[in-house]
Amino acid sequence: MRDAFVRTLTDLAEGDPRVLLLTADLGFKLFDDFERRCPGRFFNMGVAEANMISVAAGLALDGRRPFTYSIVPFITARCLEQIRNDACEMGLPVTLVGVGGGYAYGPNGSTHHGVDDIGMMRALPGMTVIAPCDPREVAGAVRATLAQPGPVYLRLGRSGDPLLPGTDGDFAIGAPTLLRRGSQIALLACGAIATEALGAAEMLADSGLDPAVFSVHTVKPLGSLMASLAAYEVAFVVEEHGPHGGLFEAIAGAMAETDRSALTLRRIGTPDRFHHLVGSSAFLRKASGLDAAAISATVTRTMENRHR
Repeated sequence: MRDAFVRTLTDLAEGDPRVLLLTADLGFKLFDDFERRCPGRFFNMGVAEANMISVAAGLALDGRRPFTYSIVPFITARCLEQIRNDACEMGLPVTLVGVGGGYAYGPNGSTHHGVDDIGMMRALPGMTVIAPCDPREVAGAVRATLAQPGPVYLRLGRSGDPLLPGTDGDFAIGAPTLLRRGSQIALLACGAIATEALGAAEMLADSGLDPAVFSVHTVKPLGSLMASLAAYEVAFVVEEHGPHGGLFEAIAGAMAETDRSALTLRRIGTPDRFHHLVGSSAFLRKASGLDAAAISATVTRTMENRHR
């Protein structure tokens, strides 16, 4: 995903002199092509994320379109005050790019886990929150972000994220992507965890269930999501995020304000605690009940209980 982000941003920046890229002391080789093709518009701000956001806000006031880049916990929690006061309060078009959503940085320990970031960003007035599911959605999200008038949080996976079926169409903020057609059940995946949701859907199909799978890439605003759910009886939110402030709560809140009482909503996500296990993303997903087999088992158990 990060490679798709840089390629797309570099192409856009070459034709738009407003676009700037700021990094908090990481990703140097990744950004070599941007620096070569867009000289004078790449800035290494050092290990000073809060200052990076304030600088980006100042650049945005000058008519620029700054993209700020760091690891998820460092681009969000470390500089929350600056995001709130310098970018959101003034409605500035600063894009925060967080790499390593969920457990992508699993081997680095809980300080690097990105499982509370969406909640923080959703709470900020005026912030758009986007979590693409694959490199094609990343490219579409970057292009769409450039047209946004205010701040955006763009949550990425890391590297090696596969291309998923259904993401080769047009990308629009607030319009979920249908990755797999199905009936009765919808799996609503947020971000790179969509790969596990698709794997679970294939397992469920073998047992007689036929779930649809959506990439709900836009967590704020939800856009047309609620209309997309009208055809389903049960929706499972699959998110590599804790129970507070993520996609599940966003949808539950929307349901409480609309006439969707016929829809049953369930959550499959990370626990409400720090994970002090250290291991790969796959290892931590399995330990959290977020791998394809665990998702499939949860859906099966829920559907069996509904019919008792």
